[in-house]
Amino acid sequence: MEPSAHPAVKPYKDALVKDGIPATSFQVQDLNGEFARLSERGVVFTQEPTDAGPVRMAILDDTCGNLIQLIQMKQG
Repeated sequence: MEPSAHPAVKPYKDALVKDGIPATSFQVQDLNGEFARLSERGVVFTQEPTDAGPVRMAILDDTCGNLIQLIQMKQG
């Protein structure tokens, strides 16, 4: 989240992380594959792949104070 130096950014980011709310979300084709690939590279996930309605999702820590959600649409 930019500009990081703005005084409102840190409390906002901290509150989102505390509540487990991702700052942004990206759609992927193979959530389990991305989870495995990123985990092997040391990425820390705060939520492993989980079913959530019409999607599967996982949440990772971007190491910059943000949570990032990865989603895969379920085949319907």
